[in-house]
Amino acid sequence: MSTPRTTVLSRRGLLAAGGALGIGAFLTACGGGSAKSSQDSGGSGGPWTFKDDRGTTAKAGRTPKRIVAFTGTAAALHDFGVECVGVFGPTKLKDGKPDPQAGDIDVDKVTILGNTWGEFAVEKYAALDPELIVTNMFDPGALWYVPDESKDKILRLAPSVALTSARVPLTEPIKRHAELAASLGADLKAKKVTEAKARFEKAAETLRRTAKSRRIKVMAASGSADLFYVSNPAVNADLMYFRELGVDFVVPQKLDKGGYFESLSWENANKYEADLIILDSRTSSLQPKDLAAKPTWAKLPAVEAGQVSPWLSEPRFSWAGSAPLLDNLTAALEKAKKLR
Repeated sequence: MSTPRTTVLSRRGLLAAGGALGIGAFLTACGGGSAKSSQDSGGSGGPWTFKDDRGTTAKAGRTPKRIVAFTGTAAALHDFGVECVGVFGPTKLKDGKPDPQAGDIDVDKVTILGNTWGEFAVEKYAALDPELIVTNMFDPGALWYVPDESKDKILRLAPSVALTSARVPLTEPIKRHAELAASLGADLKAKKVTEAKARFEKAAETLRRTAKSRRIKVMAASGSADLFYVSNPAVNADLMYFRELGVDFVVPQKLDKGGYFESLSWENANKYEADLIILDSRTSSLQPKDLAAKPTWAKLPAVEAGQVSPWLSEPRFSWAGSAPLLDNLTAALEKAKKLR
């Protein structure tokens, strides 16, 4: 993800990732072929290990098949060819349709352990006989969407893997998710995967050319009832990568603790000038129709010019999941006009 939550002040200080890794002696339901990453060992017939971004090595007697993951992580693994039996995090909308973070997962065929922040059905998780739990890590040692009050119970039930999702460019988390998927049996040479990678690389080059030619000032932002958050392109993985490709972002000057964003009162929402606003499109954040009644929002030059574009600020860390993000930003830059 790349911006603040509206239900939680920030990503920081969420959940300590310590605790021993319990190895579950359980059954099957996840996986693919026989590829494995260069640093890890695995395969259906022998021991499996994977060193995660905490520096912790998860171990099991065989390649885990019954995998549970944060919804966005499960969606990325799905793109690489690994299926999960359970998920936690934004999965279904109120109308029953998949949350955008669920990607291409069939949300009716996975066990949902929690759909919102703070929800995690521990007993239901245990009943899945999990062999591995995987989630993102936006801050060192913090397991995303694993509740602090129940994390010790959760981590005792199966080995855990946490993958860094911030302070590195987008391509790094994608690479790490691919390595994990390969260790779990995914075939990274499968046509679906290689085509997705090629599309991502093409989209990146198109964005690079567009950013160079357009020179549009972009503000990445998120809205809540009381605050307007301006995101920091030096911390959020997607913004870091877009910036590397040449996108000119507003850089907030007075960052909140943790460095992800600057939170502004709505009276001060006009502190920074931008030609284009990319607005957090997650279900936890307010959308343009929700913000229309706020005078300072309505008077922002980009809003007046109709230059506001959706931004899925928690990327799906796969080539298939991230290529559309590049395409969307390219399209927004191509349509936007300089306002200053």
